[in-house]
Amino acid sequence: MQAPAQDADPELQRTAWDLEPLVDGAGEEGAKRRLAEALKRAQTFAERHAGRLAELDAEALLGAMKELAAIKDLVGRAGTYAALRFSVDTADPANGALIQFVQEQATAIETTLLFFELEWAALSDERAEELLAGEGLDFCRHYLRNVRRYREHLLSEPEEKILAEKALSGSSAWVRLFEQLTSAISVELEPDAERVALDIALSRLMAPERETRRAAAEAVTRALEPELRTRAYLFNTLLADKSTDDRLRRYPHWLASRNLANEASDESVGALIEAVRSRFEIARRWYRLKARLLGVDRLADYDRMAPVSADEQDFPFARAREIVLDCYSSFSPELGSLAQRFFDERRIDAPVRPAKRGGAFCASGVPEVYPYVMLNYTSRRRDVLTLAHELGHGVHFALAARQGIFHQDTPLTLAESASVFGETIVFGRLLAEDADPASRLALLAENLEDSIATVFRQVAMNRFEDLVHTQRREHGELSVDRLGELWIESQAEMLGDSVELTEGYRSWWSYIPHFIGSPGYVYAYAYGQLLALSVYERYEQLGPELVPSYLEMLAAGGSRPPEEVATIVGIDLADPGFWDAGLDLVERQLTEAEEAARAAGRAG
Repeated sequence: MQAPAQDADPELQRTAWDLEPLVDGAGEEGAKRRLAEALKRAQTFAERHAGRLAELDAEALLGAMKELAAIKDLVGRAGTYAALRFSVDTADPANGALIQFVQEQATAIETTLLFFELEWAALSDERAEELLAGEGLDFCRHYLRNVRRYREHLLSEPEEKILAEKALSGSSAWVRLFEQLTSAISVELEPDAERVALDIALSRLMAPERETRRAAAEAVTRALEPELRTRAYLFNTLLADKSTDDRLRRYPHWLASRNLANEASDESVGALIEAVRSRFEIARRWYRLKARLLGVDRLADYDRMAPVSADEQDFPFARAREIVLDCYSSFSPELGSLAQRFFDERRIDAPVRPAKRGGAFCASGVPEVYPYVMLNYTSRRRDVLTLAHELGHGVHFALAARQGIFHQDTPLTLAESASVFGETIVFGRLLAEDADPASRLALLAENLEDSIATVFRQVAMNRFEDLVHTQRREHGELSVDRLGELWIESQAEMLGDSVELTEGYRSWWSYIPHFIGSPGYVYAYAYGQLLALSVYERYEQLGPELVPSYLEMLAAGGSRPPEEVATIVGIDLADPGFWDAGLDLVERQLTEAEEAARAAGRAG
């Protein structure tokens, strides 16, 4: 189940990651030893501090946080090792057994340490601030302040332990089952031909021939059908599970917990979503232009990713690596060096393989171990931009590693800033080196489609989530047909009359992992895209002058609130007009594409 182009790309086939640095070369046993040590240290920590947190002085709090950081490092190494091993081969029983073992042990450690956050949250504001004023707490101060934001949503310690332990046979188990089911989906693109992985089949939607795209879409729909009822039941179960959690924790609506984790107010997230919905016409305007470029009266859903010219090139992995590294180095030698390490130290797993998880991601792991990138590289130009995107995450994690384990990761609202910025730099290079009007049009179209997919489509998917979570709570279990209706309703709101949604498209919600494992996640893509475009606009205005403050922003990680981090590069996230300004940038991309279509003599 590989892309044909991969067979002639030996460097791509060799690009597999080495996970041993996470466990010092000791493999599965190394992961298990770290968990055993973490559990022992957690038990000692609990014996020393449980019920006595209010008695700590600032110096004792510093010592306690250093010990918690060491325990988190041990668990993080083992957890990352197991999760990454599982992601590249979800069918191997040993990988499944290891990730289950890690989850069970991590839960035992979590429940042992639950008392700490509960007791910390219960302190008076005056006492907490007195302790936080102590020296040496920079590596955890923002984290500790964030814990206190959850005060009204925390339960008693026995209740929290029950929820944590039951999650192993509840939500965590359902998420793992979904990953296994979707990773096993194979698609018969042609009768009696070898079946291909879902990602390969979906890449056919970028084929220049409409019949190829239509046939691929129909083949994907057929491949989704056999276990559709199972995935719908799985989704319903997780919807109900989240509803129960939200009720017990007194969250007022389904998205409230995600907003709290993102350090974003309900009002600011609502403003983002409504700003994007109010300008869905930008997406429709593009799809109408694209229909003219493709010579059809109206696009179908399977046409949306079609190339607008036939100049699609194959990009061997070595060429993609060269382009991306040169772009990163030209912007900042420091970023270039950080990106180079992913290739030199085998931090990338790139080929499409049977049973490999779909899509692409970057895993931060722990600060002391360099991050990892997973791709499903199919040699398309879009894959070059995906490589740039994921390496953006990677250099962000690498720069933020200096903040330590409590602050390396950012809230989702900042998580896409470096990835989209890096992708935009590479896009600029590809465009600058292409003088052919038709080819430039194709590039501009791809860039605009990425923005539409990241901003408008993700908000449309947020609308789908809003509908399913709300209706599951109000009306009970949702049938396959009802889930399909809500999916079409949310997508049709964005597309209007610009795209025909086929009957088969009704089931395409069912392979998207974010709905299952990360409810409420998707709006952060729109947030991050608009933020990154705004930062890039400032780069175009200021040039190299912005680079030091940009690197400072990335190096801040999650050590400060998002609004404060954004001010480093001169961005005011509290400005009510911020979202409209970002959407204006997307509309300018559309205008550029329209002008390129006229220059190529294809305006229709």
